Amino acid sequence: MTTPPGRRERKKAATRQKIADTALRMFLDRGYDAVGIRDVAAEADVAVTTLFSHFASKEALVFERDDDFEQRLVRAVTDRGPHEPLIPALRREIHALVRHCTAAGAAPLWHLIDASPALREYEESMRLRHADSLATAIAADLGLPPATTACRTIARFAIDAYTLAREAPDPDAAVDEIFPMIEAAWQATGLPERA
Repeated sequence: MTTPPGRRERKKAATRQKIADTALRMFLDRGYDAVGIRDVAAEADVAVTTLFSHFASKEALVFERDDDFEQRLVRAVTDRGPHEPLIPALRREIHALVRHCTAAGAAPLWHLIDASPALREYEESMRLRHADSLATAIAADLGLPPATTACRTIARFAIDAYTLAREAPDPDAAVDEIFPMIEAAWQATGLPERA
């Protein structure tokens, strides 16, 4: 049983969310490049140091759910049932993430990201980091070294599946089209679905 967060943790989470919501609203209203860190801090009524204690960079304000996204991918591997194969578990999570990111109201955020070279570059670095975390989780689950090429490849494929599906006219159909190829690639490695 998990212990509910204490008052201090709840206040920190509320402050973080307030900063992120304020930043996103300002970026969408005025444009990403037109809004500075000091502007966001002032509007959120926090010190710049407080903002930076919650977010490492201006770009991180846009991708405030980054850690959650990464943890969901890792948990798709680590929390699956004892007899659940790897690739279907990843497929299910990628479906869920794509649905979340293509839900009504998400389009303005993606337009903001697509319009900013800095945000596109940050998103690419995030995807590489997510793929590394996912590869490490897959390798650990199978008792393999973290740098195992097959694990790294499948992780990259899964992250790319998310990106391609998110940008597709029919995201769900895109995931369904991509994952049989990932399944075939995994089967070609000869590695088991479980250690």
